[in-house]
Amino acid sequence: MAAMFEQFTIVTDPVGGSVAVSAVFASLPLLTLFVLLGVLRMRAWLAGLISLGVALIVAVAVYAMPAGQALLSASEGAAFGFFPILWIVINAIWVYNLTVVSGHFDVLRRSMERISPDTRIQAIIVAFCFGALLEALAGFGTPVAVTVVMLMALGFRPLQAAAVALIANTAPVAFGALATPIVTLGTVTSGAAADPRLTTETLGAMVGRQTPILAVVVPLVLVAVVDGRRGVRQTWPVALVAGLTFGVGQFVASNFVSVPLTDIIAALVSAAAVVLLLRKWRPAESPDLHTGAADPERTEAGRVTAGPADEAGEPGTTREAAAAGTTREAAAPGPARDAPVEVLRAYAPYLIIIAIFSVANLAPVKKALAAEPWTVIFAWPGLDVLGANGKPLSSVNFTFGWLPAAGTLMIVAGILTAVVLRIRPGAAVRAYGRTYVELRHAIVTVMAVLALAYVLNQSGQTATLGALFATAGGVFVFLSSILGWIGVAVTGSDTSANALFGALQVQTAANTGLDPVLLAAANSSGGVLGKMISPQNLAIAASAVGMAGREGDIFRRVVGWSLVLLLFMCVLVTLQATPVLDWMVPR
Repeated sequence: MAAMFEQFTIVTDPVGGSVAVSAVFASLPLLTLFVLLGVLRMRAWLAGLISLGVALIVAVAVYAMPAGQALLSASEGAAFGFFPILWIVINAIWVYNLTVVSGHFDVLRRSMERISPDTRIQAIIVAFCFGALLEALAGFGTPVAVTVVMLMALGFRPLQAAAVALIANTAPVAFGALATPIVTLGTVTSGAAADPRLTTETLGAMVGRQTPILAVVVPLVLVAVVDGRRGVRQTWPVALVAGLTFGVGQFVASNFVSVPLTDIIAALVSAAAVVLLLRKWRPAESPDLHTGAADPERTEAGRVTAGPADEAGEPGTTREAAAAGTTREAAAPGPARDAPVEVLRAYAPYLIIIAIFSVANLAPVKKALAAEPWTVIFAWPGLDVLGANGKPLSSVNFTFGWLPAAGTLMIVAGILTAVVLRIRPGAAVRAYGRTYVELRHAIVTVMAVLALAYVLNQSGQTATLGALFATAGGVFVFLSSILGWIGVAVTGSDTSANALFGALQVQTAANTGLDPVLLAAANSSGGVLGKMISPQNLAIAASAVGMAGREGDIFRRVVGWSLVLLLFMCVLVTLQATPVLDWMVPR
């Protein structure tokens, strides 16, 4: 029994002293996950559990990790998956659900419809600005599910609405759900290399020097998707203003204000800038792009369905469709006028969140909350793992910041939101319970994937793959974004991709003389471009527009943009590794 829990030291070449042969076994858990999700289309929570089982077998049978240590490693990963990761997501989506319960989500939607009657500009406001706000608050498929239905209600064709929603859901993803992917990245990389910069704050700052450049391009892509070259020619001022202000907001917030607040600030700044511009400027022409009754897209998907949660375990479209309205025809007469006080209440939850997080991130407050009893750091009971250098892994220590955690702050925001929106305590509590039910599959999925990541990292499997990738030398800097893109395309989550590949990127950087902060950030920034082609997001978009089973049609609409933007990110990251742009990397 004692042997099950004896100390374990990581070895990167357990099979015949060969890194290459060992890497074959180390890759089995990830290959299992990719095949189950990408080829067999298995439900994500089940694929995650099976892949975790494979990782445990490889850890014990190939890497000689004591079974007890392997199970303890998985338990720590699962615990981290729930707190702080799911703790953020669950409570953020609860706040969103409160706006649905009170009816203020509809008020918010109508206020956006009134800003401009131009379809191309509506794509920017709804899919880009408001979609980013939803990504900031909830993430995990919610922005696509909600914005695609809103676009349908505004008269967009089904495939067009799906493509616009998916493409728009790129730039904000890295900082989604209050920067959950960055928090995860900071945790899994902190012990992977001896670099004090591998923290949530520094990694967030680096990502904030990559994705804002992408954000400038995305609105221009959206108007091109809606109306081709004419759309770009006639609406480029508003597209450029939306992208530039969002990018500047992302950069400033991630580098100088608060990493968790990055997307909220960027989205609100961008939306405000668009509104102000439209008071002074309108496109010379606003063509009617809703015509074409014989369009096969419109006849086949003449309604928007409120389907069940998708198979991947991400939030489905039931509550989103109900919130945003289930038919295009319902919005035909034009948006109703809401009282100014109700519009203010509709925006109140986001203003409350900004206020709470701003206070929590003030230096004296942040320092106080990082100390006991508000934050407790302890060694995971029984887990005793040494790195290849013979020193204990920092990841065996668990940080339980029960009060300063973003999820806890979201509960405070939710309580204040309930008061402002005049929601009775009983209704708020019931909405909270429903949120757990809606996310039950996502909860299992995230906990399984984080458990998998911890086993891979603490058994040495990630280190083996890192040693293998190091043979690519300097070329790997170009490939690093592609690795993140593959991870998100398969798992559907930037959080999961960072958990799986974050440590691998850092270890490869250390072995090749590249900057670990740059490569870790590239994993997240490149990953956001895989979001639009992930099976999970495609399923959400297809079910939301009433075209379940035609995910392939949507995929063909967006895959070209995904690849073009990925190439752009690969080139940017490569230049940031050279004297041309290396000044952009935090030192």
